[in-house]
Formats: sequence, C-alpha cells, structure tokens
Amino acid sequence: MNTTEKLYLPVDGIFEMFNSVAGHRQSRVTHPVLHSNTVLQHPSVSSLSKTGLGIIKTVKGRWRQQDKRVVASRSASSGKRHVSNDRLPKRSVDLLEMGLTKPRNCHRIVVLGAPKVGKTNILRRFLGRDFQEQYEPTIEDFHRKLFHIGGEAYQIDLLDAASERDFPAKRRLSILTGDIFLLVFSLDDRDSFSEVCGLLNEIRTAKAKLVKLKNPAGLSVVTCGNKADLGAQRVVRRSEVTEILGEGVPYFETSAKDGAGLEDMFRAVASLGGLPDETTPSRHQIVSLLTYQSLCIDQRGRRGSRTHGAPCAAVDPLARRPSFTSDLRLVLGSSTKRNKPEKCQIQ
Repeated sequence: MNTTEKLYLPVDGIFEMFNSVAGHRQSRVTHPVLHSNTVLQHPSVSSLSKTGLGIIKTVKGRWRQQDKRVVASRSASSGKRHVSNDRLPKRSVDLLEMGLTKPRNCHRIVVLGAPKVGKTNILRRFLGRDFQEQYEPTIEDFHRKLFHIGGEAYQIDLLDAASERDFPAKRRLSILTGDIFLLVFSLDDRDSFSEVCGLLNEIRTAKAKLVKLKNPAGLSVVTCGNKADLGAQRVVRRSEVTEILGEGVPYFETSAKDGAGLEDMFRAVASLGGLPDETTPSRHQIVSLLTYQSLCIDQRGRRGSRTHGAPCAAVDPLARRPSFTSDLRLVLGSSTKRNKPEKCQIQ
C-alpha cells in the first residue's frame, strides 16, 4: 500500500467521524490541544496517542457486530469460491511483510457503487472466475491477487465496500486508504449513476483533505457503466455520462455477463495505478498460491537473472481485510523513509 507523506484533516471532521460511528452524540470526543491550531509531532507510524487508542477501541467495539456478519456471510459463500487443492498456508500472504515485493508494487483497489449493479461479478472476472447468475447481496468482500510479471512481484488488494453505503465514516476510511477507485453503475438504473457522481465528489473531497498531493487532479478513478448487454433497457447514455463526469475521468461501458468492455477497463485501471498491462486477466496465467510463492522465492534467490518467465498470478483464498486499527494507522501515520518519522500535520 502506498503511504502518504503528510496528513491534512480538519480536527472537527476527524472527530466527527469517530463520534458518528461510536454513536455518542451527547458526549462528543474533543481534544483541546488540537483546537489551538498547533502542529503536532507524530512520534512514529506504529504508535498512537492514548486518546487515539481509546477512540479505536470504542469504534472497534461498535463495529464488531457488523464484522461478525461479514465473516458469517463470507463463510456461507466460501463453498462457491475457488480454492486450490494444493496445501495452503495457514494465513494470508502479504508480499510486503515477507520481503518479496516493494511498497510501490502494492495497491488497493476500492470498488464502490449502488447495490445490484454488478460489482461482484466484475471482480469475479478480474479474479479469473465465471459470471455468477444468481444475485446475492454483498456485505463486504476483500480479495488479494498476487502477480509475478517481468521478474517483479505485485500485490493488488480489492475491496468491495458494499456495506459501507450506510456507514459514511467507514466508507470514508476506505476511501482514504484506497489507491485506485472503480465506480460502478448500471446502465438501466439512473439512480445508480447519480450515486456514482456523489461518490466521485466524495473521493475528491476526502483525498484533497487527506494530503497535499503533488498533482491534486491525478486521482486514479475509473467509472464503469455495467450491463451493456441489456440493450433497449438502458436509460443512461454515454454522452450524458461524459458531459457530467468530464473528460478527465475514464468511462467504460461493460457487461460482466458476456465480458464486453472489461479488458479495456481493467487496462485503464492498471495504467492509472502504475501497474503493468499484464495485470489484465487475459495477459497472465493463473497458478496455485504455493506455485506462486515458490516462483517468487526462487526468483529472489537468482538475482541478476534475465529469465523472468511468463506473467502469472495467484488468488489468495485466505485474504482478509486489514483491521480497522491498521487502516486507521495508515491514514494517521506518515511515511518513514530512511527510518525517520515525519510530521503529522492536522489543521
């Protein structure tokens, strides 16, 4: 996951997020020091203030019940997900923790949109799976796809944040930790397009407050009008979409059912995120997770070798979304280049 160097969040805004999630409207969390517009020193990425840890504990308690529903939903559908017959590791594979890749090669794609627009089936296509005809509401889904391309390892995390539609604070946290955004609406549902327009504005606002970007307009956002196979049932026209979203936001019309337009869309996602074209589903071979790990370890042991082999990828069946604490530290923390903590400026 790419880290950010400086944090710019309104004090009232960040504590409003915690208060709204914790549900304590009458006893709001405030911090008198922060209201003095003082620049605070952030001691390290891995450490938070006692107040921050207290907030995390409170919010985690409030979300624990929802998280249990997520786990239950994933467990119920686990029989339908592809799992290799090979012996699997005991926990999910994190290439960065294992020292098998570089931070710049780790990205999180956040998929947002209204219900029933085809987000899950689009992700299934990216993971190399077949279209699923029967609709099942997604509470939250997290996937991890690992690539080996040109002798380098890449890790792409995919978050389908469907449940966060009714939880603005949690959705905002997902936006702040996302590197690439895929906004999906259905061509036969005008309301779903309106929701995508609102999400695009929310992403721009959240990212602008988060960090002083070198290129503020350089957000990696791709919009997708799905269900192009419906034909005459469509109510949203391409000209209308491009007029409202503008030329700066790539737009594709796709069909998760027959695969139309998906390759071009995935290629655009890769290009905006600085990923190789070989990350598109048709450009690599799917291998087992253990085969992938062996390939990465073997490649690391043969440094200087010019033989990279064909592009391949593996899906980690044990992948789970990082904890709330990890995501919050990613947002509140600063980069530690050269092992020196930098300032965390909140104003």
